[in-house]
Amino acid sequence: MFLIKEFKFDAAHNLESYKGRCEKLHGHTYKLVVVLQGIPDHEGMIMDFLELKEIVNEKVLKKIDHSYINNIIKQPSAENIALWVWKQLEESVNRKNCRLYEVQVWETETSGVVYRGESFEGRSK
Repeated sequence: MFLIKEFKFDAAHNLESYKGRCEKLHGHTYKLVVVLQGIPDHEGMIMDFLELKEIVNEKVLKKIDHSYINNIIKQPSAENIALWVWKQLEESVNRKNCRLYEVQVWETETSGVVYRGESFEGRSK
């Protein structure tokens, strides 16, 4: 079973190691989707939506909302933002009955990335 919670945040960034329009300073209203996989506990919940909201606000949104993301994440592509979010949340949301399953970061309504904790090209979670 999957529990899904969606968030929005506004932030500016520029991709210094990219040659194109996005190398210039610009901003997005990002959509962040956090997905937990688990089984309901004795209260019938994988995790209380309010608790997940508080964790995401504390660990992610307080740091990144209305910020210049380059001050937090080097080369803040959607991919690198998703990796960063995963690292911020994983320890706090993993429980006996659930674990962090997926982080989605959407820069626009039609462009986003999905990260599920996998390692690739020598990089690990």
